[in-house]
Parts: sequence; C-alpha cells; structure tokens
Amino acid sequence: MLTIKSYAIAMVSPFASAADRLPRWIVAGVAALAVGAIPLAAVMAQPARGNFTIAETGQGFALLQDAVDAIGDARGTILVAPGVYDQCAVQKAGRIEFRAAEAGKAIFDGGICEGKAALVLRGDSAAIRGLTFANMHVREKNGAGIRLENGELSIVQSWFRDSDQGLLTVNGKSNRITIDKSTFTRLGTCEGSGGCAHSIYVGDYGELEVTRSRFEQGRGGHYVKSRASRNRIANNSFDDTGGRGTNYMIDLPEGGSGMISGNWFVQGKDKENWSALIAIGAEGGKYSSDGLVIRDNDARLAPGITRKPAFIADWTGDALAVGENSLGTNLKPFESR
Repeated sequence: MLTIKSYAIAMVSPFASAADRLPRWIVAGVAALAVGAIPLAAVMAQPARGNFTIAETGQGFALLQDAVDAIGDARGTILVAPGVYDQCAVQKAGRIEFRAAEAGKAIFDGGICEGKAALVLRGDSAAIRGLTFANMHVREKNGAGIRLENGELSIVQSWFRDSDQGLLTVNGKSNRITIDKSTFTRLGTCEGSGGCAHSIYVGDYGELEVTRSRFEQGRGGHYVKSRASRNRIANNSFDDTGGRGTNYMIDLPEGGSGMISGNWFVQGKDKENWSALIAIGAEGGKYSSDGLVIRDNDARLAPGITRKPAFIADWTGDALAVGENSLGTNLKPFESR
C-alpha cells in the first residue's frame, strides 16, 4: 500500500542554555512536520488531473477552490501535491480535510481570498494537516493563513510563517479549535489601523486547545490571544529570543477556565510590553477564571536581561489554581493588577 512520506524540520534554539532545558520530546517533535501513514488506494484508482485531489473519488483539480466546491456540503479530503501555490479558497459548507500529500512540501504562499486569508472556513468543520502558510499580508495588517468563521477546526503538523498572523477567528461561536504539533514563526504586527495581529487570535469561540507546538520570533502582538471560555495550552515552547516588539506569550483577555501547563517560555529583549508572560483578564472578566490551572511550566529571561516581569499577571481576582512552576532569575511568580 502506498503511504504518504514523513517530512521533518529540525528545531534550533537561538541560545544553547535554553535548548538544554527544553524537554527532549519537544525537541524531537514540536517543530516536526510528520504525518502518519495514509492509504492512497482511492487516489490512485484513477489518475489525478491537477494538484488538488479528492481522496475519496480520485478527482483532480488545478484550482483548490474547484476541489472545495466539488465536495460542497458533503465530507471529503483534499490532498495537496508538493508545490508552492498562490491560490486560496473559501469553504462554505461541508466537512473538509486539507492534507499535504507530502507533509511540509505543500506551501500556500501569499494567496488571499476575500481580503482575509488563504483558507476562509465557514463550513461545518475543517481539518488542516501538513500544510505551510507563508507571506499572508493584507492592507489592514490582519492577513492570515486561516480565517475561521464557523465550525470545528483541527490543525495538525502545519507551519505558519512570515505573515500578519497565523490563525484568526470570529466571535460568537461555540465550537472547538485544536492545534497540535504546529509551528508559528515571524507572525504578528501592531501596525494595522484595527489594532494588533497575533500569531494566534481566537475570538469568543467556545474552546481552544494548543498542544506540542512552537511559537518563535514574533513580530508584534501576542503569541496566543484567546477570548474562548475554556483554554488548554499545554506542552508548547514559546521562544521569544528572536522576537521584535512583542507582548505577552499568552493573553486570556476575558479570563476563562482550563489549564496552562508543561510549557517552556523564554522572554526576549525586544518587547513592546515586557511586564508579564501570561496575562489573565486584562480586558475584563467575562468568564470566570476560578480553578484555571497554571502549573509545571518553565519560564526564563534571555541571557543579559535584568528587568523583572511577572510570570502571571491577573486582573480578575478570581481563585486561580497556580501550582509549582520553574522560574528563572528576576521573574516574579504572580502579580495582581
């Protein structure tokens, strides 16, 4: 049986001392783009006629939008052949998985739909696996790899880089977003008229889970900003040593329950706001943060930095469940604001 090959990108830390503290499983897997074996029998049943193939039928298309439209309100998987594409697509219905035929070798580069993103998703659900999104810029400074406007979303082993932001969502949805084993590089900006863009910005969207992923070299805004009522952010690395004009590592501006655990943080030198690494309720406490677990994290300042930020800054006054965290020199464990 034919299978999709694995493809990996090695993660290199900007300074060795931090890399030495990084858990071995993160070094091996966080920035890797490796997909498991996927049967291609359906695809090979007939020759594809383009770079975008519907796995279930073997139909091939030259344009991604045509493949999306062919699935319509049904369920399907679109396999993306290796290559660099300036295309984009809008999903209006159905349940679609967008999967790289060879992980890490299918790159969406600069193509924007509706002035929003490479993929504008408003179907029942979408899944992204093994794809790269690069150079997404729009005049409003909020161009994204993915704009989520409806439905569930799963992102696995994908890379977002060199864009206004990686993922942007709307407000007012109750669905779940999961992100696993993905990398976010050189994202974010505060130059737009509408405010800052971020590596990940999730509106009031139900639940967010981010696991085993890497955030690095931010270019403004926050690395993860989420207004979701529940957040699980676990076993990720946040390397800000190459960042420029960045803010918080994690910002939960309206509070919320959940867990922040097992993460590795290094705050860099070039900050717009260095006062905290994790911010809770800075824009008001719409959701209770009672019981929000923050434990088993490792946080440091890059070598040579002498300022004294807070690891956690809290505006809510709620009963956070702050456990043991390993903090480097000059980091204050907690600060109420």
